[in-house]
Amino acid sequence: MLYHARGKAALLTSLSFVALTFPQPVLAQDAVPAGEPTAQEAASDPADAGDDLHDRRIDYKGEIVVTGHGLKKLDLLAGTSVMDVRAIQENTAGQIGEVLAGLPGVSATSFSPGASRPVLRGFSGERVRVLVDGIGSIDISNTSADHAVTIDPLTAERVEVLRGPAVMMYGSSAIGGAINVIDKRIPRRVPDESYHVDALVGADTASDMREAGGSLDVPLGGGFVGHVDGSWRQSDDLSIAGYQIAPALREVLLGQADALELGGDTDAADELRTAALNRGTLPNSGTETWTANAGVAFFAGESNIGAAIGVYDTAYGVPTRPGGGEAEEVSIGLRQYRGDLRAEAVTGDGFLDRIRLRAAYSDYTHTEFEGGDPGTTFDVQGIEGRLEFIQADRGNWRGSFGGQYYFRDFLAVGDEAYISPNRTQQLAGFALQEFDIGPLELELAGRFEHSSVDSTQIGFARSFNAVSGAAGLAYETDGGLRFGVNASRVSRAPSAEELLANGPHIATQSFEVGDLGLKVERAWGGEIYARGSKGPIQFNLAFFKSWFDNYIYQAATGDVEDGLPVYEYRQGDATYAGVEGEASWAFIDNGPVSVLLDLKGDYIDAKLADGTPLPRIPPLSLTAGLEAQSDPWDARVEVEWADDMTRTAPLETQTEGFTLLNASFTWRPIRGDRNIAIVFKADNILDVTARRHASFTKDYVPMAGRNFSANLRASF
Repeated sequence: MLYHARGKAALLTSLSFVALTFPQPVLAQDAVPAGEPTAQEAASDPADAGDDLHDRRIDYKGEIVVTGHGLKKLDLLAGTSVMDVRAIQENTAGQIGEVLAGLPGVSATSFSPGASRPVLRGFSGERVRVLVDGIGSIDISNTSADHAVTIDPLTAERVEVLRGPAVMMYGSSAIGGAINVIDKRIPRRVPDESYHVDALVGADTASDMREAGGSLDVPLGGGFVGHVDGSWRQSDDLSIAGYQIAPALREVLLGQADALELGGDTDAADELRTAALNRGTLPNSGTETWTANAGVAFFAGESNIGAAIGVYDTAYGVPTRPGGGEAEEVSIGLRQYRGDLRAEAVTGDGFLDRIRLRAAYSDYTHTEFEGGDPGTTFDVQGIEGRLEFIQADRGNWRGSFGGQYYFRDFLAVGDEAYISPNRTQQLAGFALQEFDIGPLELELAGRFEHSSVDSTQIGFARSFNAVSGAAGLAYETDGGLRFGVNASRVSRAPSAEELLANGPHIATQSFEVGDLGLKVERAWGGEIYARGSKGPIQFNLAFFKSWFDNYIYQAATGDVEDGLPVYEYRQGDATYAGVEGEASWAFIDNGPVSVLLDLKGDYIDAKLADGTPLPRIPPLSLTAGLEAQSDPWDARVEVEWADDMTRTAPLETQTEGFTLLNASFTWRPIRGDRNIAIVFKADNILDVTARRHASFTKDYVPMAGRNFSANLRASF
């Protein structure tokens, strides 16, 4: 505990330092420049007039912008996949990974209904940053698949998947990309209404889920705006199609049951056989989550400052592998208290246009329970801050530069605390520049990051320097077609978990072993893309490849320790290559109803230098949809297909492909008003068994069976 006390002291010192020097831009600030523009000035759709929620891409001058960076004209190379509040409503789920899983190049870890993180282009964990308005979620979801992301999609108004050089602004670890979740905890503008309310309620049949969320924004006078929001979600055990256990594992378990019976242990044999043949329900998969947040902001012209505090609380079951040696049900309860700060100061004419500050503090506690009794408790305190200087436009030259600081104090207590107490610190500088050269656009980005990990309990201390850079070149035709190429050299320091893990992790039913001697992971990357529209057809296509030196991965050894399979962190050269794309064709678009046909898909091949496949890489997938759109309603039917996955790592099981039939209907009951909408959905209509290959628990945690859901969103 003395170590942890010192960590808290260091944390407070760091907080003071960051408050004075190193915090960041609010990523979404470009979408709503500070000042007091009215909601009507921001709305692009007359039906949205008076509501500043629905399109954060529209700034107060009516310009469309991407909010995941500090530059209005910045192109994120292969593009930014965006889900606005309406798309979030149509894809609502308890974890952000499940919300985004339908986007091209995006899958999910799907560890359980209570824990699912995005997988971008086959990358997950440390290689994908999850941001809240441009600052880290400051939880431990990146360290293990069983840890929930402390973001409730119910309170999000926009989610962006960021790629390209601009991702370097948010961390060298974001090799796969970054997820930026934008909310309104800190108000972004002074509404022209006396109050503004957003609300959503929903339910489904597969897990008997019930959810509700809402927010209130009120102008307080004198340039002040107040905000409160909250959400609640509860679900029971998940209904599944067919057997819970995958065929290969089911055969093994039934063989073990036969052996137990021959040995005379009939009770254990019957119990194992019952578990192996379980159908229809995923045991111990219920969840309950609630959140509450409050914020205030002050606006003076185009400058502003604001702060928010909030709590995220969730409890969820962790389905366990039958025969895995864990006799009692495992569950996780976590709570995060978080404080956020955002400020922007307009500097006037000169080299700089404005300075942006963003910082957050988190106090996070996470307990893994065994049969209702506390097993291991993780106590994590962290801070992250950024200070960004936005340059004034100089003809064809735009840019920004800044610094970032991160501190985390990690303590695990319990008989199965598999990581020793440790502290992680990172200090970084970054720059991003864009130039127009005739018909070409050139982007250059660079980042230097110094990080350190120390654990006084075991006398361990190491530091790392990571240098990363990227360049992108884009050409746009007069017809609106855009072609581009980028190249990058990125470096990532090993995390504390990769270095220090050494013990049983009961929630994942594994014995994890780190490597104190891990080196900095480095990669060369290349990407070419094309996107645009030609008449009624729109498309986006990207090819990418990365070549890794000292790639860090977790490998099954085949050994057993304390009754658990051993997984080691190792390093080796590796390659990732893939393609992702989407296209739509509006073949009827000349009347009150438009009809579109769309297709999207992705494919990834990831392997070590010797040709050994890397584990948990998503298979080839395609989704085809037919959608009709009108003013009062939209209707959609789609077929989602995933291929068999037979390219597996040693000791990794294969997964069978699947085809899902889904449908949805959105009704806007008040004609001309898109701010009240009811969504009806039917997913997996044919009730087929489907398993995500990217999931650590794919052998015994299938996706939901047939599910009917409905939700209502209202803004006024």
